[in-house]
Amino acid sequence: MVVILIITLSLPKILHAAGLHPDYLSDSFELSDKRALIIATNHGVLNAPGESSGKLTGLFLSELSVPYYRFLESGINVDIASIKGGNIPLEPLPYFVKTKEDKVFLSDNKLMSKLSNSISIANINFEAYDIIFLSGGWGAAYDLGFSDLLGEKISDAYYSEKKPVIGGICHGVLGLIKAQNKEGSLLIRGRKMTGVTDKQIKELGINLTPQHPETELRKAGVIFQSQTRFRDMFANLTVVDDEERFVTGQNQNAGHETSYKIMNILAKRGN
Repeated sequence: MVVILIITLSLPKILHAAGLHPDYLSDSFELSDKRALIIATNHGVLNAPGESSGKLTGLFLSELSVPYYRFLESGINVDIASIKGGNIPLEPLPYFVKTKEDKVFLSDNKLMSKLSNSISIANINFEAYDIIFLSGGWGAAYDLGFSDLLGEKISDAYYSEKKPVIGGICHGVLGLIKAQNKEGSLLIRGRKMTGVTDKQIKELGINLTPQHPETELRKAGVIFQSQTRFRDMFANLTVVDDEERFVTGQNQNAGHETSYKIMNILAKRGN
């Protein structure tokens, strides 16, 4: 019993040492004149095609909580939205997978209310933001990549005066696959990007979702990049495209670095 208790208490540290939710030391920024929009899923059931029931799923919270607090620390005003608006369901996570940001977020009633009453993307002017960030989680495989409206709004924002940095992490990058350039071609074609790998999905045994980020990004003509480990859930990579307009994180481990690189781009612009 003592051994089991020690292992149980030590599990978060063991997983962290293996690569889960790595620390990332970075500079601080003063970006109090900037605005960020974080978009998440409304889908809360891990269901197979043609079915409506399954295990509970949704947003992988650290893929929102980590960038939320990193942006907030730099003075950025942050709004939380979803495809339809209203409730953003959360992936049920064991204690040893939750980050410190998750725990703080979950204990804040006002922030949890923002998840329960998120703004619909239909009611948001994307062109008013300096950062557009797409959070992941298994739920995102069911709605972000299927939203024509999300694709249109990202396209419009890309060409807007603010020239926002557009970020995505894990399954969140699926929200980029419908965006188009002015010629009607896919906006992300030919760009360097990452997202959760097919290998990680296979290792976790969750193949029933309708879209897989690596597969969809490659179909969209992305130059897909990734890191691998003995299990890809312990891998980590953040990719910035050559134009410095898109910053993407491979999986749940990339929250800190992806947020930092987005803010670093804005800081370098100096406006």
